[in-house]
Amino acid sequence: MTTVHTLASGSSGNALALSWEGGNLLVDAGISCRRIRQGLQALGLDLPDLDGIFITHTHSDHISGLQTLLKRTSCPVYASAQAGRDLLRRMVLLEDRLREAEGAFSVKDCAVTAFPTSHDAPGSRGYRFDTPDGGFGLLTDSGVVTPEAEAVLPGVALAVLEANHDVETLRSGPYPYFLKKRILGPEGHLPNEEAAAFAVTLTRAGAREIVLAHLSRENNTPAMALRAVETALSAAGLAPRLSAAPRDGLSGAYVLEGGAVCSG
Repeated sequence: MTTVHTLASGSSGNALALSWEGGNLLVDAGISCRRIRQGLQALGLDLPDLDGIFITHTHSDHISGLQTLLKRTSCPVYASAQAGRDLLRRMVLLEDRLREAEGAFSVKDCAVTAFPTSHDAPGSRGYRFDTPDGGFGLLTDSGVVTPEAEAVLPGVALAVLEANHDVETLRSGPYPYFLKKRILGPEGHLPNEEAAAFAVTLTRAGAREIVLAHLSRENNTPAMALRAVETALSAAGLAPRLSAAPRDGLSGAYVLEGGAVCSG
């Protein structure tokens, strides 16, 4: 059985735990080490149980807890070559533990595929993880669905997919023009409608569960994101399990078992 839990998902911090019979991985460390440890302990794990820490990119809401985490763990840290160079400039204790996350490789018996995302951070990446129980894909912090994401992610049973903002809410909201332009740009964040279109693609390719993630507190709501994605899925005659990850706390379990997604 493989389980996925988000520990936090939003502009104030991001972290996700992936566990299967053969190992445990953390994806991003954008909340404090204390909160990460508390989340893991709620799952019956602790920091020494981690077999690897994956970094999607080097914005603070994805790495703010990493420096302290390096002092409390001994596992390798995986990032793209560009992101790794950025991390080395910022952090001590990392050089001997940094591993390059490019293309396809394995961590224990989990096959990992890293793919480029389109974000204003050096070497930003999304990941696909294939454990013996099936495939899980993560795509957040990308202004568009990249061709690489379109090639790598179909076939996963479970996808955590960014639905950052509602376009009209963002355009009419209080953000300054430069910030609106950044978020709406091709290296910004994925809006609800584009998340919905890709959710249809993934579901047609076999995804049984879609989890919407990295929702903006100011420019989206879970209800708006879920409605946009559910409308697109329904129009396509599709009905995967659909939910939104909590912004600031531990999610329930998203469970892969024998290639299928089961209730956790």
